[in-house]
Order: sequence, then C-alpha cells, then structure tokens
Amino acid sequence: MPGPSDGALAFVESPVQLLNVLEWAHNHPAPATSTPLTLVVLPPTDPMTRGQLRRMAELARDEGIVVRWQEARDGAVGALTGLFALSRRVRRARTLVIGDPFSRYVQLLLALTSARAVHRVTVVDDGTATMEFVAQLARGERFVRWHRRGTGGGARAWLFAPVSGRARRRLTPRADGSRPVEVFSAMPVEAPGNVTVTANEFAWTRARFGPPRLTRGADLVGTSLVETGVVDTDRYVEAVASLARTYGATRYFAHRRESSEKLQQVSAVTGLEIVRPDLPLELVARRGPVGRTILSFPSTVVHTLPLALAGTAVTVAVCDIDPAWLTRTASPRAHSFLTGVTGTAARARRLPAAPPAAPEPSA
Repeated sequence: MPGPSDGALAFVESPVQLLNVLEWAHNHPAPATSTPLTLVVLPPTDPMTRGQLRRMAELARDEGIVVRWQEARDGAVGALTGLFALSRRVRRARTLVIGDPFSRYVQLLLALTSARAVHRVTVVDDGTATMEFVAQLARGERFVRWHRRGTGGGARAWLFAPVSGRARRRLTPRADGSRPVEVFSAMPVEAPGNVTVTANEFAWTRARFGPPRLTRGADLVGTSLVETGVVDTDRYVEAVASLARTYGATRYFAHRRESSEKLQQVSAVTGLEIVRPDLPLELVARRGPVGRTILSFPSTVVHTLPLALAGTAVTVAVCDIDPAWLTRTASPRAHSFLTGVTGTAARARRLPAAPPAAPEPSA
C-alpha cells in the first residue's frame, strides 16, 4: 500500500486512456527510488470496453505499473465506498494523471480534494475530447463534451455544476506555480500559456510492437458517430459502402462502442469483414497485418495512427463528414468540430466526403 508522499496516481476509464498513460510513463520515467505508478481502472459496464481494458491492464503490469481495478458503477453504496477510499489516495499523490477530465466520477474525486493539496496534474489524451477540454480550460468554461446538444444539460447537470466547477479549479494551474498542469497529447491543442503541452509521439507503442506486415488492400476504421447521435445510420452505411468500393477496402475495424445491429447492417450492405479489435487500434495496426491504406472518418486515429505507424509505408486517409449526414439532434457545433479534427490532421491524406453508394441495377 503506497504511503504518504505517494508518487503518480492515474485514473482511466477507456483502453485509449490506458494506452496513453503507458505512453506518458515511457516519456516520463520515474527515478528508481520512486514509488511505482499506480493505475486505477474505472471500467464502464459494456463488455467490449471491459475486455480491452483487461488486456491493456496486463500490458501495464508487464511494465511494472501497479494496477487497481475499481468498480465505480457497481451500485450506489459500492461507488461511494470506492470514491472515499480513492479520495484519500488522491490527497496523498504527488502527481495525478487523468484520462477523462469530463468524467463525473473523476470530477467528484477532484472536488473532494482540498484546495491546499499540492499536485502536479497531467491530462492524457482521451481522443478528440482532449481538444475540447483544452479549449474549455482556456476559456474558463464548464466542461461539456463536444457532441452534447445545448449547454444546459438539464437538472442533473445543474445539480452537479458546483462539483464540476470545483473540479475545474483543481485542473487549473496556480499563479504561484505550486500546481503545474500538463497536457500529454498527440492532438493539435493550443493550451493556455500556463499549461505545459508535451507531445505524445507513441514511442512506447513503436518500441513494443511491430513493424507490421502490410497487406495489399485497404482497411476501414469504424466510428461511434452514429451511437453518439451525431450521424444518421443509413447515411453512414452508404458512406462506408462508397469508400469500400472506391478504395478496395476488405476489412472494417469496429469501434468498441458500435452496436451489433449497425455492424450487421454494414456487413450486409458492404460485404466487409467486421473485425472487433481486442486492443486499441494503434496497437492492432502496429502489430499487423494491416492494409497499406487505412481509411477513417474524423476521429482520433487520423492523428494517432500516423505516429504509431511512423517509418512504415502505410497511408492514413480521412474522409470528411457531409453536413447532410448529421442527425436533427446533433449538436450545432458537431460539423465545425469534426471539420477541425480533419483539417488539423497534418499527417493524414484528406479525402472529400464519400458520395452515396450507387443503386443496384434493376433485374
């Protein structure tokens, strides 16, 4: 059990966050005399994410990291018990590493921490959400995920607002420099002047895996834009079919949040082989085999895959989202945000929005 004056304490809720904690630890090696990094996994309930998290936790243990699996959603009593136990560890830690600053559980932990506590805080990448977090931190706004419609958030958000505000203050650097804040990111972020940005170049991933064997065809990366209510299902499937036909894609790497029903529809319409990765795509691609072209819609991977696959002959290409694909309930900011994700992907080849699939010829 780590004691007073602990070293680094990390909180993650997704496989990608855990991967980026491993990259951060590789980039920030601790002295041999330091307490090992303790990684607290707060798993969601869906089986796909939990399975990937367990695989990633084993990789973390292989790196000498202490892993604690904490069921944060296992009933109110269990969640509160774990919350207060973890809050004591938060108060003791010298460095806090946070995977999801939008997480209400993490915000509760931060809110329970005394304002006098001295921490070094690092926020590692949680995909495209990192871009929005940094922008909101710079503007002093409350933390709201980019795909959420509106700014009110309803009664629950109103009740939670004091907690969220206190957590935001814990993630803001102090003027006297006693609480430095770092963002460890592969994303194109423009942080305030008092926040340190460290580039995540996926050095651990490249050292640990690969290089991959390349196949002749193309691979297509799935997205959860349908599941988050941003893109219409039928328009999405049409775009996937058009990309697969135009670029000769044979495999579809499913996002862990994609529904089985949608994947069945993609398979039936396109004939693509559906692959459910057991690890984050950066590791799957680096291990190989992987296509010489990887096609994606606006997503974190258009920024991270070129780094993970640096030195190989793989081309990552990103397809724009047509405004006509958006649902009526999509956030008004959705299209501009997704366009920004695409436009800032300097290492990816940019493709126009895929045209709809041609109708089948009549018999």
